[in-house]
Amino acid sequence: MQSTAPTSLAAVIEQQILQAGGWLPFDRFMALALYEPGLGYYANQSPKFGLMPSSGSDFVTAPELSPLFGQALARQLGQALQATATTELWEFGAGSGALAEQLLDALGDQVRGYTIVDLSGSLRARQAQRLARFGDKVRWLAELPAQIEGVVVGNEVLDAMPVQLLHWDGDQWRERGVTVGAPGFAWADRPAHLRPPVDGVFVPGAVIEIHPQAEAFVRTLGERLLRGAVFLLDYGFPEAEYYHPQRSGGTLMCHRLHQSDMDPLVDVGLKDITAHVNFTGIALAAQEAGLEVLGYTSQGRFLLNCGLTELLQGADFRTLAPAQKLIAEHEMGELFKVIGLVRGEVFDALGFAQGDRSHRL
Repeated sequence: MQSTAPTSLAAVIEQQILQAGGWLPFDRFMALALYEPGLGYYANQSPKFGLMPSSGSDFVTAPELSPLFGQALARQLGQALQATATTELWEFGAGSGALAEQLLDALGDQVRGYTIVDLSGSLRARQAQRLARFGDKVRWLAELPAQIEGVVVGNEVLDAMPVQLLHWDGDQWRERGVTVGAPGFAWADRPAHLRPPVDGVFVPGAVIEIHPQAEAFVRTLGERLLRGAVFLLDYGFPEAEYYHPQRSGGTLMCHRLHQSDMDPLVDVGLKDITAHVNFTGIALAAQEAGLEVLGYTSQGRFLLNCGLTELLQGADFRTLAPAQKLIAEHEMGELFKVIGLVRGEVFDALGFAQGDRSHRL
């Protein structure tokens, strides 16, 4: 009898669980939920990025919020291109293409080529439409290339990389995974050799994330970066804050129609699944690959260092209001962080001129 391929994401995941003996680690579940070809959240045709839920979008990122984000960031990337004597920009996970458009407009002839690395075929198609006016200056890849020379940027890339979940039951760490429920999916824990990266005090019932895939990505990126710099922007904390005893529920979140929830096992494929970034782990992975840390600070401080105040001069309210959200502490300004890395000679990066927090990593 000829087998029939599953036609829904839930059926694909259920089949994977059964083939694995009835249990999947959460990072594997998250990878399927987000990236299963044609079905996963980032692989299907649903709208994702937008200002309002009425558009069918689920969340807004900084480039969609204000074009001044890209214009300010361009000042740092332009300095990095000059300091590293390179002319190529690389963006990982380009979303709607808004940031690429802003950077290409701002940097002009300083950029000879712009390469987007994105797993999602549907998003690549949207990006191509938006960036068509730049012609063959823009190209797309579906995987990390063997060698990179240039300046790399990733905005909200690390938070979408699958994480492993650990549960402390008071006696031992157990890895949290997913099994088939009745109906749908359910949590199930198994004894594990995995441990958090810190020896902290964890209350019984605590659930935390560890980030081997994000750290492996940065390590591989560092190994393949022959010359250049890397700037990663995302929400997260240094390790001491990430694994603080009071954060006993972890940081795993889902986003749909501009609302958040904490249950990734329902509406699978219809909503985003993310976790905050452990920037200490990212810095250590980069250093293991031979990169140097240029700086680490909040997004608000970074953008101000890059001249956002100057860009706002004379702006009307429609421009000013959304741009303020980029730097306000109760909005994106403090929760989001920026880390800069370099292969080669360290330079005084503009974005970390004041308020560098590298010592907290």
